[in-house]
Amino acid sequence: MAVKVLELHHHGIRVKPDETEKSLAFYKDVLGLTVDTGRPEIPGIPGYWVDCGNDTQIHIMGQEGMSRYAKGPKQDPTTLHVALAVPDVQEAKRELDRMGVKYWNIVSVVGPQLEQLFMDDPHGNLIELHEAGTCRCKKTARKSAAAAPSMAG
Repeated sequence: MAVKVLELHHHGIRVKPDETEKSLAFYKDVLGLTVDTGRPEIPGIPGYWVDCGNDTQIHIMGQEGMSRYAKGPKQDPTTLHVALAVPDVQEAKRELDRMGVKYWNIVSVVGPQLEQLFMDDPHGNLIELHEAGTCRCKKTARKSAAAAPSMAG
């Protein structure tokens, strides 16, 4: 068996903190994308969540060096990554454990119900897994997420 992935949710990019506005201008002015104005304040990480087609986002994260949320030099959620949604994050953890896949997790600073699992693919690319319905990535799901205060991710 394998972890069941439902969909791509976001692609996280990292820029210098003082260049988040420049990055946002590119995504808005050049690519015509719009800002998700509901992005919560993430202490120490300025940035924007930008809506794309197909209910996906680009997360612009302003950070230099290791973030305060890192669990180590190679375990920083602000580094370049792709986020995928799974139906049940606990089930995903059990399956990763069964397969012997190394991962690390954080309970997100953007919502108490958003547990994020991070792992490297065989080439060192960071992959995030989180449970569908616990984030703001899908524009069409934001109304239901906003109605449940514990799911503010």
